Amino acid sequence: MALEFCSLSSGSSGNCYYLGNGFHGILIDAGISGTSIRKNLKNLGISMQSILGVLITHNHTDHVRGLYQLVKKSQLPVFTTSRIWKSILSPDFSITSASFREIRLQQLFHMGEFALEAFPVFHDAPETIGFHIQAAGKKITLATDLGHICSTAAAYIKAANLLVIESNYDEQMLLEGPYPPYLKARIRSDHGHLGNHQTSDFLAHNLGDHLEHICLAHLSRNNNTPERALHSLHQKLREKGIHLNGKPRISVLQRDKPSDMIHLTD
Repeated sequence: MALEFCSLSSGSSGNCYYLGNGFHGILIDAGISGTSIRKNLKNLGISMQSILGVLITHNHTDHVRGLYQLVKKSQLPVFTTSRIWKSILSPDFSITSASFREIRLQQLFHMGEFALEAFPVFHDAPETIGFHIQAAGKKITLATDLGHICSTAAAYIKAANLLVIESNYDEQMLLEGPYPPYLKARIRSDHGHLGNHQTSDFLAHNLGDHLEHICLAHLSRNNNTPERALHSLHQKLREKGIHLNGKPRISVLQRDKPSDMIHLTD
């Protein structure tokens, strides 16, 4: 059975990812409109009826913007922690708890053929999590909003065959850019975002033979470019004497359009 992964949008203006096996699929975050999510899935030949639910990493708008519409119009259940669920609820997002499926940190749960674990990451939200998903003999780890990689998150990241990891900002662009000092400090903090240098350094020191594909995610519109993110990673790999020869493949996920579908086969 083949697994397929696609980013529908990845960045400060909205995040949403699809993982499927040809029969069922799951969405991770819903940071673009429900209409856009349904349209993109339709263009990919994916039926909304095949979607088992939506996993939510945290309550920031760029991760939940389309969630209300998905729940109301498509009756999709929402899988997240109790703390994140409570932080999402507001007068504008007043859906019933019947849609909520509570998950607990580092405790295995299942959605159809997918076995999943949520793990904690450090970000400036009431609670933020990443996801480690196993299906069809493959392991997928997604960690898209974190200020640093703690030992817990590192273990899940190192285990992945397909890794979706934040590479949010280029440090020079951020420091020389127009953001006010408090916002620059927030982004660079241990509860902010991963910069190209942090992501590249971690990967260069922890690249495993089982890693098949790296997706650099959540690039900043104002403080990064795909070229800078890729250059940073390749430079760090060269410094370590690592020559990829096509494996793992490296993709940069775009902010405003779906990525190519990535196929993982057992």
